[in-house]
Amino acid sequence: MGQARERFRRELDEAVRDFRAGDLDAAFSRLERAHILGQLRFVDHAAAHFWMLRVGLARRDGREVCGQILRLVATMPSHLIGWLPIGNTGGANVSPVKPMPIPPDLAPYFQGFSLRRQIARQALILAGAAILVVALLRQA
Repeated sequence: MGQARERFRRELDEAVRDFRAGDLDAAFSRLERAHILGQLRFVDHAAAHFWMLRVGLARRDGREVCGQILRLVATMPSHLIGWLPIGNTGGANVSPVKPMPIPPDLAPYFQGFSLRRQIARQALILAGAAILVVALLRQA
């Protein structure tokens, strides 16, 4: 997953550069690609939607703003329950529940990806953190 994370960062960094340069169309296009990769990790997924919201605000596009707020709210539960429409580009112009084809150049990053395995790993991390907090609270 390290290479997917690096590719996500490159897409996001370029989107932010385009955003700051005022090229909102190019920024959004990069963010759609970042979103696809971001679905592999909760924080990256939320970051893609955050920047899509910023583009929507800059465009004064109420539909995009509302769509991104809803998607940001839904990101955590969708990761926790393990339901992600893989390949979805994340904009308000597409259904938030529709899986979409992954662009060929991004497809290799999804080889071996298992949403169930990802959820199990997240559950173990959360359980470990909860056990640590409980142990620390008992010592206090």
